[in-house]
Amino acid sequence: MAFFAHSLPNRPETEWEPLEVHLRNVAVLAQEFANRCSAGEWGWLAGLWHDIGKYQPEFQARLRDKRIHAPHAGFGAALANERHPRLGQILAFVIAGHHAGLTNRENSECAHLPLKTVVENYSSVLRKIEPYVDRSIYDVPLPPVPTWLQNALKEYSSAERMECWAFFTRMLFSALVDADRIETARFYAAATKSQAVFDRIQYDSIVQLRDRLDTYIDRTKVNPDSTPVNRLRKEVLDACREAAVSGPGFFSLTVPTGGGKTLSGMSFALRHAVRNKLERVIVVIPFTSIITQNAHCYQDAFGELAFSGKSNVLEHHSAIDQQKRAEEHSEQELLRQTAAENWDAPVVVTTTVQFFESQFSNHPSRCRKLHRIARSVIILDEVQTLPPRLLLPILHALKQLVRHYGCSIVLSTATPPALEARSSFAVGLKNVTPIIKDAGKLFSSPAARRVAVEWRIERPTPYEDIAAEMATHQQALTIVHLRKDARQLCELLQPEGRFHLSALMCPAHRIERIAAVDNQLKARHVCRLVSTQLIEAGVDVDFPVVYRALAGLDSLAQSAGRCDREGLRTLRAGKPAGRFIIFRAITQPPPGTLRKGVETTQKLFELQSSEPRLVGGLDLLNPDHALLYFEQFYELNHLDQNQVLREIGELNFATISEKFQMIADNGMRSIVVPWKEGRERAARYQAEPSLQTVRALQPYLVQVNKMYFDNIAGRGMIEVADNSIGLPTPLFSSDWYSDEFGLQPDPQADISPDALIL
Repeated sequence: MAFFAHSLPNRPETEWEPLEVHLRNVAVLAQEFANRCSAGEWGWLAGLWHDIGKYQPEFQARLRDKRIHAPHAGFGAALANERHPRLGQILAFVIAGHHAGLTNRENSECAHLPLKTVVENYSSVLRKIEPYVDRSIYDVPLPPVPTWLQNALKEYSSAERMECWAFFTRMLFSALVDADRIETARFYAAATKSQAVFDRIQYDSIVQLRDRLDTYIDRTKVNPDSTPVNRLRKEVLDACREAAVSGPGFFSLTVPTGGGKTLSGMSFALRHAVRNKLERVIVVIPFTSIITQNAHCYQDAFGELAFSGKSNVLEHHSAIDQQKRAEEHSEQELLRQTAAENWDAPVVVTTTVQFFESQFSNHPSRCRKLHRIARSVIILDEVQTLPPRLLLPILHALKQLVRHYGCSIVLSTATPPALEARSSFAVGLKNVTPIIKDAGKLFSSPAARRVAVEWRIERPTPYEDIAAEMATHQQALTIVHLRKDARQLCELLQPEGRFHLSALMCPAHRIERIAAVDNQLKARHVCRLVSTQLIEAGVDVDFPVVYRALAGLDSLAQSAGRCDREGLRTLRAGKPAGRFIIFRAITQPPPGTLRKGVETTQKLFELQSSEPRLVGGLDLLNPDHALLYFEQFYELNHLDQNQVLREIGELNFATISEKFQMIADNGMRSIVVPWKEGRERAARYQAEPSLQTVRALQPYLVQVNKMYFDNIAGRGMIEVADNSIGLPTPLFSSDWYSDEFGLQPDPQADISPDALIL
């Protein structure tokens, strides 16, 4: 009897893929991928056994009649468990989940059967396929555990051993899933006499990119004699290049805002990768508002032409307008989407959410890229924004990547969080090498001291007073902590040259607004912007005056970075010429992290008389004060709020995936707004729901409170799709979405505007 892995509709069986060919092809590729973590033999065996369940006659019948139900992944899992109940568990998890996802070990409180049940169910029928499987496949013994893992299991505590075990299982799972999907795609491509998309993507080497970046920086960016800010940037660049010769490990890059971290950090990363034979650079950014900006900066540096058909810089984040890109150049967007599936690119620019949730996910598609994180340089930009409630599992994952998977990690920030190990924080990171040897000196330089800080926090300042002051400046920025506050303050300003920016505007709208503000500033026209905190980090705007509602020290420092960003006013005045006014708002920040940030800043004021590090007063630009702030801030937070580490200790992969969510749900829902193409794309999704059409909605989504969502759904303003997305109906008037303010409450609806707060 002939056994096949994949069939071809309406094609003779002689053209179908033989099962043994598929198993051996996947085994070879999975071995290559698993070699990144010195576990090639384990990858090979995972590939060899992953589909042996297809030897059952019922599955062969299913290839001819899709109505027949014939699950197959459990057979390989049962075989692995039979070989060794403990070591075989690794392969059992990997094989059982390569389609449905990693499951829990014994806990049945998840959508999938726990591994224990799967193994028990299939052990009784394992003999059913044995007569059909070649003995060179069936009789292979388990390979020895990789030496590094053996040593770790001997040296670590019981909790650390389970973390190693779980992380290794994920990496092996990733290697198998990627290999299986690539080989399957190759078979179907060959059947149509075409080349698989993965095989059509070509990249330059890390050495070529390093040389190209060096040439670009030296030719266009290095001019230390022009301004103090450029001299500071040259000092940062030199330090990054010098530190790149170090071996792999943890690094910190603490640089004042505007100090050129984007290109200097990449220079370190590429040089370090070449020196240590690492395979790629992954830049992890918390804010989608700046991720495309950074990606384009790298593409410019590497001399890549837009839509040239080849890109060494892979953008992977939800803010990409896939439909627009596909309309402009379908082939380029196809290649980008394909590369995003497994991160096979020399430079990857992604979000904090994508990077970390992939490491704790149980889903095959999200985990597929994990093996390519091994042997990478990872730049964690704005690392101070890591959510405190998940900090402990994040730190444990970072330690795994550095200790066992050949990674170097750069903690990049202007306000260093207190992540290093100390007596009161034993779980912190050890042996972190500072790229900037004397960050304090750098932050005290005239180039960093571009703003004069004014504290007005004794009593709340009415927004009418802020509006009156803004009116006296041709260009000014005010940052508040609530969306309703941003609208309220903006409406108090004269219409000429006023701009509003908040998450009540969809992503496409915000991108357009930021570009308009930037043009207004550069033209030296009237520009008075009121924004929520989404403007404060990484958005390259330069105002002479910035007002900021009292917030966490890190947010204040980032906001100050939007003031006299290039230092030209300071250079002309011979002293800090940017004005940064911190005021106490009439409202409180939302409960949670933002409110605790305010409380921590207030506590630092209380400690000024007793804390030696605060001698001379609280200083936004002092890295030591930032460390003290985070020490106090973390004391106010539960650093493993959802007890993710406990679930890791139990190997409950499905539960871990549910509990590790970088963005807390908090009852928020998504609405597609009728701004520009929003209504058209919603109609396209309604007519043809698919992954492509749902992704096309991303640029036009606004998050709202569940109360608001339910109210307008009940009144027929939106049609609820997929239990979570509101699609506009004809009753959703364009008046509900203002070109100036975005989504707004219906003044005739019985619902508070507070429902729009984020």
